[in-house]
Amino acid sequence: MRLKVVAALGMVALLSACAHEKANTGASTGASMPAGPVPGSEADLVANVGDRVFFDFNKSGLKDDAKVTLQKQADWMAKYQQVNVEVAGNCDDRGTEEYNIALGQRRANAARDFLVSKGVTSARISTISYGKDRPTALGDNEEAWAQNRNAITSVK
Repeated sequence: MRLKVVAALGMVALLSACAHEKANTGASTGASMPAGPVPGSEADLVANVGDRVFFDFNKSGLKDDAKVTLQKQADWMAKYQQVNVEVAGNCDDRGTEEYNIALGQRRANAARDFLVSKGVTSARISTISYGKDRPTALGDNEEAWAQNRNAITSVK
């Protein structure tokens, strides 16, 4: 019985000591964790600039809102000269595979050409078309189709 009491008191003392240990916040060294994504990263592009532009049905021409996003991407790339990107053209699931691959490539090229026209070196941008093979939204309705008609810029 006496051994059980001593063991119980020992456990209470141990738990009490752990509960009062000061947490290491990095404040003693002056270091702190960044408050957001790492500058120049994929997460930074997505959070602070926008990584995708959208297209109308069967079109590869840039809309005004797409140009605004792409201008932000060009400015971001000017700031982070070491970053290379890939622009992937995508389509909704209507149409043949061949047609959608070609349309996706035209969409990726349109985004790339805009970035180049704003001063981004073409060697920093690669393009690819996924056609209808990589939908970002599932469904067979206009809302899903509209989300899948895009060009997505990602950091390589």
